[in-house]
Amino acid sequence: MMAKRGSCGLSLWLAVVLVPSVSLGQQPPADLESREEQAFKEASAVVAPSVVRIQTVGGLDRVGRVLTGTAATTGVVVSADGYVISSTFNFASRPASVLVTLADGRRFPAKLIANDRARMLTLLKIEADGLSVPKVAPRDGFRVGQWAIAMGRTYESPLPNLSVGIISALDRIWGQALQTDAKISPANYGGPLVDIRGQVIGVLVPLSQRRAGRTAGVEWYDSGIGFAIPMADILGTLPRLKTGTDLLPGLMGITLKAGNVYASAAIIDRVRFNSPAEKAGLQPGDVIATVDGQPIRRLVQVRNALGNKYAGDTISVVVRRGEKSVEQKIQLIGKLEPYTPIYLGILPARQKQGEAATGVVVRKILPGSPAAAAMIQPGDKVVQLDDTPVTDSAGLFDVISRRRVGEDVTVHVERGAARQKVSAKLAVVPTRVPAMLESVEIAAPDPKPADLPTTGRFNKSLAGHDNNFWAYVPENYNPAHGYGLVVWIHPGSNTMEADIYDLWKPICEQRGLILVGPRAKEIAGWNLSEAGFIEALVKEMQQKYNIDDQRIVLHGYSNGCRFAYHLAFKYRSLFRGVVASSGPLKVTPPENRPDLRLQFYLSCGDKDNLYRRVQQTRSRLAGMKFPVTLRTVPDEAHEYPPIPVLEAIGCWIDMLDRI
Repeated sequence: MMAKRGSCGLSLWLAVVLVPSVSLGQQPPADLESREEQAFKEASAVVAPSVVRIQTVGGLDRVGRVLTGTAATTGVVVSADGYVISSTFNFASRPASVLVTLADGRRFPAKLIANDRARMLTLLKIEADGLSVPKVAPRDGFRVGQWAIAMGRTYESPLPNLSVGIISALDRIWGQALQTDAKISPANYGGPLVDIRGQVIGVLVPLSQRRAGRTAGVEWYDSGIGFAIPMADILGTLPRLKTGTDLLPGLMGITLKAGNVYASAAIIDRVRFNSPAEKAGLQPGDVIATVDGQPIRRLVQVRNALGNKYAGDTISVVVRRGEKSVEQKIQLIGKLEPYTPIYLGILPARQKQGEAATGVVVRKILPGSPAAAAMIQPGDKVVQLDDTPVTDSAGLFDVISRRRVGEDVTVHVERGAARQKVSAKLAVVPTRVPAMLESVEIAAPDPKPADLPTTGRFNKSLAGHDNNFWAYVPENYNPAHGYGLVVWIHPGSNTMEADIYDLWKPICEQRGLILVGPRAKEIAGWNLSEAGFIEALVKEMQQKYNIDDQRIVLHGYSNGCRFAYHLAFKYRSLFRGVVASSGPLKVTPPENRPDLRLQFYLSCGDKDNLYRRVQQTRSRLAGMKFPVTLRTVPDEAHEYPPIPVLEAIGCWIDMLDRI
């Protein structure tokens, strides 16, 4: 029942300490391993009566791309009157019923009481009394390198299953968890991590530093990287969970300036509208000095200081504002008001490589926009918004993205030799795509550079990756111009290369786009582990070609859309748009952020069986304030979009850099 630790390094160290007469070149006494094994068995035996078996009945077979499975898993008794704590992952399938089997074989139906959505824990209640509650290891006693026994009760056996390791790191996942190299998997998610004295260190859960949600961290399954929430922390929040109210991560409502998280100061870049931070008077440019008395010198320390805070908690924040220090009490909340993207309504002229930026030249005014109402004209150069000078389109977008819908702004434009001021009322980014949008004409370079990269259609592999790809670069490619990049995510079992090339070639030539088609390692479909290849491929194309960062788009069809959505949410700083054809969204999107704008174009035939779910996707994204357009194809079933829709998509990509 016990999986022994593969490395004998710690056993050897113990032998040297306990038996000084044994040299490093000799084998430890034969009875040392048996003593260690006996200690593991005794420690687990002390906790075993508190470890329960959990079975779920009904629910979803899959959450996102993760199979939920139907095997039994584990929980730990935390209160003698029938309360059991477990991992939220065990209930991701939203089961119809839950059964808990105690160590003595008694079985009870369980009720889900509440979730800790910060630490991904779920509290259950069964109608039983006099349950065995384990002794808790003190938090200040945790040490890197100490023995750690992971326990689960998955099988029909009187004894729990064990895996032995050590505590390999403390204060992981923003201070919420400790790390262990003991084997962790769905079999013991929700089970206890126990020390050599038979005390519960924590409860095993899958967690991720990059992702959030019910299945985050499952990718570490059996990897030697596992996490446990300290039981002492769980008991501290247990009274709140018992009330039946979910605990949500506490949010202040700020964005910090980008930098090295381990070296840069924590400077506030944005303060969200109607957030606790705004109500407390925090301002962009403030430098966070302390949180609850804890000194903050680096970006990462802010996240760690807030890692164990919940909605409803009040924190004390000291910021440096110029020469002054300002202290504020801030009550955290669980959900921020969604950011609403706003715009002025201009398409900026695209700078040629090497041109000096002295303002934003207007290429086109979008119909019905604030810019149109303000009588801004194509050819005008925007040089200032209110009191803020602007030199390029990124700067203008940044200034506007910090304003609110309906706010009046003064736009300073240069028109010929004259400088004028016009007033505009900012509006919500529209979802309608103009019927006509003139493309930017790009002429072939003359003379042709000797180092011009490959053009036309070609096949290549990427160094360091097993996958390969095909691409099309317009024959008249001119490195002085920025090109949009369309990343084609093919559906399972069919790369559709010939069709996609034929359909998209004229659009690429008209709209100044480069098309790249990565191929899945297995033709049956994409694996989440291939996301790194897509990221590397995009960066490779950026190095070889002049790619406009504001027009990098993922395009998927049918079940290829699932991977396209995954990539867009995983690499928010890389992709600016998603074109999903006949493929609904099946995962929870991250929040809409003004500094990482992301837009969506959905298309689907009204006879497609997925049409209703695509409509729901549009509503879901719009509810989170993402700019999203839905193009319905009349009398069309589950088919790739026809040419008129593709031309509209090309137009939409051409205006992703609208301001």
